Amino acid sequence: MKALFITITELKRKSIIDGNLDPDKIIQFIELAQDTNIQMQLGTKLYEKLQNDIINDTLSGNYQTLVDEYIKPMLIWYTQASYIPFAAFTISNGGVYKHNSENSISAEMSEINMLVRQATDKAEFYTNRFIDHMA
Repeated sequence: MKALFITITELKRKSIIDGNLDPDKIIQFIELAQDTNIQMQLGTKLYEKLQNDIINDTLSGNYQTLVDEYIKPMLIWYTQASYIPFAAFTISNGGVYKHNSENSISAEMSEINMLVRQATDKAEFYTNRFIDHMA
């Protein structure tokens, strides 16, 4: 079993991700960001300890503070950076589809890249804050 360090509700409340987004569309991006970005920063031992504490509902004290104050902000921004390039697409039996609403305009690739850069910059800010805290 794997524990996520943020909930979908926390992600939606503290990001540009719409509150109505289907959780199934975003959950794998939380896990991806956690596996590829957060674990790399924490190291395997601390990552596994926090995972076990969350699963066993024993997260407390300094470890709770570490998750709440440092890891969650990093993960929220890394998740957005991971999700944004894929947000407009769905893959189904018929192929790959790009969503298009009649009341909106699709973002240009340069705008999408800017959003990814901005989200990554914010994630790196929180990562540096975490690193400074751990030093």
